Amino acid sequence: MRFGVVVFPGSNCDIDCYHAAKEILGQPTDYVWHETSDLSSYDCIVLPGGFSYGDYLRPGAIARFAPAMQAVAEAAGRGKLVLGICNGFQILLEAGLLPGAMRRNDHLQFRCETRHLRLENNTTPFTHLGERGQILRLPIAHADGNYYIDELGLAELKRNNQIVLRYCDAEGQPTASANPNGALENIAGIVNRRGNVFGLMPHPERALENITGGTDGQLVWTSILKWWEGNHA
Repeated sequence: MRFGVVVFPGSNCDIDCYHAAKEILGQPTDYVWHETSDLSSYDCIVLPGGFSYGDYLRPGAIARFAPAMQAVAEAAGRGKLVLGICNGFQILLEAGLLPGAMRRNDHLQFRCETRHLRLENNTTPFTHLGERGQILRLPIAHADGNYYIDELGLAELKRNNQIVLRYCDAEGQPTASANPNGALENIAGIVNRRGNVFGLMPHPERALENITGGTDGQLVWTSILKWWEGNHA
């Protein structure tokens, strides 16, 4: 399986994502500059966290016009896997590859901490090795993680089982106090209707080894690899 990690001016989690795919999973992995227009050789394309183009205008608003994003859209249309983490999630929203929008955290503070999350959908290529209701602990680091979608869009997300992760407390309850940014219904990650494009605000690439504080992020990365292997035997 071949991974491509897209690097925008201002990306700062690209090395972590490269380490996850190359060193932890042991798969061929390349950095892909944002001006690249051909991503056809990759099976999974990763949009990492950071501050693409300095987050000018709003996070992801400029990055969505990068040549690589047209190639990402084409790859997604062909059914290839796309993973957007933090700023990568914001870019996917701006590009229209996922529904909804991202607003400033409701407390107007940057939050860098570890949070509990409840797995709502374990049928995606990114989460199928987990159990529905499973509690994960993953780092977050963002100032614009307040996910929003209108009433009709929210109903569609629920109808199509597109909500993948919710912020929760240690017992798995999606309480207001467990919500670090004001996101609608504690939503932390969603997929598109087809299930091959996943965006999440938490950082699974930062939770792969005990030395960094935990290994719950392995669920996402290992699920990707096992899903691909199961479909390309």
